[in-house]
Amino acid sequence: MVLLGALINAGLIVAGALVGRIFKNIPESMKSTVLSIIGLAVALLGIKMGFESDNFIILVVSLVVGTVVGEWLDLDRQMNRLGKWVETLFHTKRNAQNQISIAEGFVTASLIFVVGSMAVIGALDSGLRNDHNVLITKGLIDGFTSIILASTLGIGVLLSAVPVFIYQGLIALFAGVISLFIPDAALQMFITEMTAVGGVMIMAIGLNIAGLTKIKAANLLPGIIVVGVMVAIFYIFQ
Repeated sequence: MVLLGALINAGLIVAGALVGRIFKNIPESMKSTVLSIIGLAVALLGIKMGFESDNFIILVVSLVVGTVVGEWLDLDRQMNRLGKWVETLFHTKRNAQNQISIAEGFVTASLIFVVGSMAVIGALDSGLRNDHNVLITKGLIDGFTSIILASTLGIGVLLSAVPVFIYQGLIALFAGVISLFIPDAALQMFITEMTAVGGVMIMAIGLNIAGLTKIKAANLLPGIIVVGVMVAIFYIFQ
């Protein structure tokens, strides 16, 4: 089953988020401190990923151009609107603060779980070799992370399982086509640079969680598409 890895990954996120809600009643002072530490840890992960880039030009151009496109489309606002809309499917009465919390949890968790090399590599393994080990491993990591995020950011973290499944599932389904048209060297270059660009996005998310910045991290997402264009140009003319 090609989609098994993506399905398990999404399921572990849901399970982790449900477990995390059990610990939702921790004191506010403890929750604030824990949330700040989580943010710093996520930022550190992003910094580590960012250092994987082999070409600083691709990294910078992808982030700058991608951010310009993201700001123009205002993806951050669109994702928050989506989070609030999904929330209305589950509740009819709530205050504005709860709406923001669920939307924030959905957007933050979606970005953390979708951006990264394990998602791409794992989905390709599922599609090409029917090997789901990478996505299952990623699912275990995501599940543990969702426990922590859900305990502080709310049930919106659970909803992130949907874009994770769609994103990884589509890559798995089209893996055969991807391997036919993209040389392995170019694909490896893309994964490396995408990991670095994704690392900067995750660092921004971490700093936001810690309350140190207010970067619209979702507006950086087009940078991943720009990475593909830049890698193609460099691969052709190198």
